[in-house]
Amino acid sequence: MSDTQNWERQLLEKLASASLVEQRRSRQWKIFFRLAWLVIIGMIAASVFMRGEEKRAVGLAGGGHTAVIELDGAITSENETGKKMISALDHAFRDKNTKGVIIDANSPGGSPVLSGMVYDEIRLLKKKRADIPVYVVVSEVCASGCYYIAAAADKIFVDKASIVGSIGVLSDGFGFTGAMEKLGIDRRLKTAGENKAMGSPPNPKHDAIRQQLLDDIHAQFIQAVENGRGPRLKKDPQMFSGMVWLGEKAIPLGLADGYGTVASVARDVVKAEKTVDYTQQDDFSSRVARRIGVEFAGGVKSLFDTQLF
Repeated sequence: MSDTQNWERQLLEKLASASLVEQRRSRQWKIFFRLAWLVIIGMIAASVFMRGEEKRAVGLAGGGHTAVIELDGAITSENETGKKMISALDHAFRDKNTKGVIIDANSPGGSPVLSGMVYDEIRLLKKKRADIPVYVVVSEVCASGCYYIAAAADKIFVDKASIVGSIGVLSDGFGFTGAMEKLGIDRRLKTAGENKAMGSPPNPKHDAIRQQLLDDIHAQFIQAVENGRGPRLKKDPQMFSGMVWLGEKAIPLGLADGYGTVASVARDVVKAEKTVDYTQQDDFSSRVARRIGVEFAGGVKSLFDTQLF
C-alpha cells in the first residue's frame, strides 16, 4: 500500500472515529436534557399536588369544618366554571363534617346559562340539607353572573370597597358593513329559514327579536335575585338597571348583608373556624402546562354572545 493510500485510510478512520464520538456526545446531551425536563416537570407536578393536598388538609383533623369554594374569574364554558362549581358544591354538601359553605367570590360575571345552573344547584342542595348554610364572601368584584349565583346564598358578605351588582344583560358585536363595501368584500351567505342568520345583515325585525331575548334573560335574572334576596332588597329605580355599587352602599340597599372575610365568616358565622378547600382544580396536564407557561386557547364563539356582564 502506498504512503498516499495509507494516509487517506488513516484520515478516514480519524474522521469516522470523530463522527462516532460526536454522535455519542449528541446522544448524551439529548438524554441529559430529557432527564432534566422530566425532573423539572416532576418537581412542578409534585408542587401542584402538594399544594392541593395542603389546601384540602386544613381542618380535616377532627370536628366540623367550613367548606370553601372559589369562584374566580369570568364564568364561561371554556374554563368549565359551572361544572366545577356544581361538582364542588356536591362534594361539600355530601361531607358529613361540613358545617357551612362559603363561596369565595371574585368574578365580573359571564354566561347567564352557567350562572343560572349554579344558582339552581345551590337552592336544590339547600332544600336537601337545610342544616348547611351557604354564604358568599366577596373580595373585589361580584357582578352580573357572579351576583346571580350569590343571590342563592343565605347571606352575602363584602368589603366596603367591593364592587357588587350589575343586574343586567348585554350582547355586543361589531358591524363591518361599510368597511366591507369599501374593501370590496362580498359576503355570500345562504340560509334555509328566514331567521337562521339573525342580525346578518341587521334589520329592524331581527333587532327586535334580539332585544326580546335580552329582556327575557334580564327578567329571569331579576326574578332570581328577588327570590333569593326577598324582602331584604330595598326599592331603588337603579336596582335592576345594570348599576354597580361599592360594598358600603350595597348593604343598605339589601344587595349584601354585612362585612366579612372568609376567615371571619367561618369563625363567627358558621362557627367552624377550620376550613377545607373544595374548589375543583383543572386536570393534571392542564395544571402542569399552566405552571410552565404553556396554554392553548381557541374555539369558535357564537356571533350572538349573550353575557351577564
